[in-house]
Amino acid sequence: QVTLVESGGGVVQPGGSLRLSCAASGSIVSFYAWAWYRQAPGKQRELVAHTTASEVTNYADFAKGRFTIDRTGAWNEVYLQMTNLKPDDTAVYYCSVDTLDRRWWGEGTPVTVSS
Repeated sequence: QVTLVESGGGVVQPGGSLRLSCAASGSIVSFYAWAWYRQAPGKQRELVAHTTASEVTNYADFAKGRFTIDRTGAWNEVYLQMTNLKPDDTAVYYCSVDTLDRRWWGEGTPVTVSS
């Protein structure tokens, strides 16, 4: 069993920045990949950024140049640095991690971009 807890969401003005954090705990053997997803009201969940254990990283087109997935902290944590936020970035942001047998999800942290 793996538990993921996201934090760092909140309300920010357009053009602002936020840094989301995700910490994993539980029966952890090894992680193969981490990712951030988001789900806006009335829309499907979509990939924001993904990174593998070998540090191969990819981003959704809307995230390129503005968001950075970061694993430079503790071994069981992943971060999402978001800059130049836009109202369209308003969503619940979810962290996920892939272990050998499945993908685990956090409960999400809400981000609202509004003036």
